Amino acid sequence: MKTKPAPSARPASKEPWHAVGVVGGTTACKPALQIKGKRFLATEAPPIPLPDCTSSWRCKCVYRHYADRRGAPRRIADRGMFGRHIGAERRQQRGRRADDLPESQR
Repeated sequence: MKTKPAPSARPASKEPWHAVGVVGGTTACKPALQIKGKRFLATEAPPIPLPDCTSSWRCKCVYRHYADRRGAPRRIADRGMFGRHIGAERRQQRGRRADDLPESQR
């Protein structure tokens, strides 16, 4: 006989980095405002209503779902820009792998 999970148990997400953010309603409490814009892994997100919510009986907070915990691209290349390297290439050989070396050096 299969047992049902406890109501407070969250199902495992199919995406390992699935994240959520807490979005406060029109009358958001102070704890909701303090974590505004912060993303949590879905398995680590605080329960709604938040533990220190001052108006839990009329809480309008909801989760906003994201595919990733990171907000914006962090690397220069991810933002469509070039790296910092400016100037001529100074490397003399292509690489250290056997297939990078000329036949005479293998």
